[in-house]
Amino acid sequence: MARALSLRQLNALRLALIFVLFELLAALAVVFLLMLPMAQRASADLTGLMVLSAQTWSELPPGTRPAFEQELQQAHGLILTATAPAEAGPPHRRGLYLRALEARLSDRVGDSVALLGAERSGERWLWAPLPSGGQTLWLGFSHHRVGPHPLATLALTLTGGLVLAAVAAWWLGGQILAPIRRFDAAAAILGRGETPTLLPEEGPRELAGLAHRFNLLSRQIADLLEARTTLLAGLSHDLRTPLARMRLALEMLHRRPDPAWIERLDKDIEEMDRLVADVLTLARGLSHGAPEPVELPVLLQEIAEAARAAGADVRLRCPPVTLQLPLEPVRRVLANLLDNARRYAGEHPVELLAECADGGCRLGVLDLGPGIPEAELDAVFGPFHRVEHSRSPVTGGTGLGLAIVRQLAQANGWRVWLENRPGGGLAAWVQLTAAAGGP
Repeated sequence: MARALSLRQLNALRLALIFVLFELLAALAVVFLLMLPMAQRASADLTGLMVLSAQTWSELPPGTRPAFEQELQQAHGLILTATAPAEAGPPHRRGLYLRALEARLSDRVGDSVALLGAERSGERWLWAPLPSGGQTLWLGFSHHRVGPHPLATLALTLTGGLVLAAVAAWWLGGQILAPIRRFDAAAAILGRGETPTLLPEEGPRELAGLAHRFNLLSRQIADLLEARTTLLAGLSHDLRTPLARMRLALEMLHRRPDPAWIERLDKDIEEMDRLVADVLTLARGLSHGAPEPVELPVLLQEIAEAARAAGADVRLRCPPVTLQLPLEPVRRVLANLLDNARRYAGEHPVELLAECADGGCRLGVLDLGPGIPEAELDAVFGPFHRVEHSRSPVTGGTGLGLAIVRQLAQANGWRVWLENRPGGGLAAWVQLTAAAGGP
């Protein structure tokens, strides 16, 4: 199986390909839109000068020709001679400029003209044979006069560009790989059931957002692990009391059968069944419910009637409004809050109300009980956390009601919180995300 390329190698190949394509496009544009027109224009100027110089030399008296040759070399860098250069041969390369010059010279003299190259005083010179005055004159100019070398320029820029592309890809790959490696290390720690160090939420917006999401996930998993440990510890602790009573009841039944002991066993079994059911409900997690049209006054009336049947004095206050809500989660949340309020309200009534305004709606359960210390208003949503520390299910419940309320609220995108009332008592609020459908 072929080994996959690394991110740096892929970036290097992509940048190199992009750069080569760009360089080829730029080279074509420079050659055809800049260098070729300049070569045509420059070769036409040099062709006219060379042909005119050869014609002038042929028409001058022999005695004045040396002075003309000297003036031609000093002013224009051209050498004119009637003697063919020694060891002349084809030039090493013919670029755009030399090809254009040969074509121009051939057109002017009416015959094919091929440039030849030869050494002169340690320097490379190019020579053009031009017929004039019944003889062939040789006009030479330095190879440095040719000027630009497009192929060499293209090769140099391509090489330099590929090196720069490789360096840039390596650097960019390192910048991208550093946070990815941190993600990989943190994910490995998280996979072992440990809590990783929070990732820095910095850098590009996408990476910072990903780090924020990962940190949020890490905190949620840490909370779940803590809740699981708390559930197991709380369940094992709370089951010991009814189990101890059941052992005692069984022992007493062996010694002296009595219907009262059987009734005590039934109550202990019911208490254990309720506790295990609450723990399983919380441990399984509560999914998001499917919303449906709900007439809020009708729903709250049903919940209030169920609470009254259990012995609560519930006062209802709700405007006529219809909401798109998941029915069962709302019913379970309000039932748990009412049960909690009934337990601590004593003889005082409990108020169940709904406040809807500006497209939002919140439900409240208000009581006149002792309230909760400010430091514990959020802690009471934890599993098995009780303000009343006797751990008796009669006075303090199982300690899971509010934990289930918060989990249901989080699953459905609601916000739930508690606050002490100014005149005494506690207010439990649930901010719904549904919009009112109208009275």
